[in-house]
Amino acid sequence: MTSIPEMSLAVVGAAHPNADGSNRQFEILLCHPGEPVTLVPEPTNVHDRNAVAVFSCREVQIGYISAERARQFSPQLGGEMIRAVFQRRANFGAWIRIGFEGREPHLTSAMLAEAVEQTDAPIDEDQPFYPDEIWPDD
Repeated sequence: MTSIPEMSLAVVGAAHPNADGSNRQFEILLCHPGEPVTLVPEPTNVHDRNAVAVFSCREVQIGYISAERARQFSPQLGGEMIRAVFQRRANFGAWIRIGFEGREPHLTSAMLAEAVEQTDAPIDEDQPFYPDEIWPDD
């Protein structure tokens, strides 16, 4: 077992549809920080035998643990000694927080803050929406 008490992990693959037709991105929009998520190792996955699927508390798949982390932790991620919660949405999918050795993961306000996207266009604070970028004609 690892000596790390808890950590955040990226959930990737949100743009892919689920086999049952459910939409991962839509399900991520329904998730709230602190909701439990389930980690399911997929040793028979044809693309990656270390794959670990992530399911929301509504039992809808929201993606996979990134391949690098799944290789590192897949033997531990399916066990009862791992606790996992939804942390926040991200451009690539989502973040989850896991606790090892049966510990409940903790979320801080810094973990819940979304990264501010950098843009060249100034943002008009009085405008209720972000306008589409106007592309030059070819």
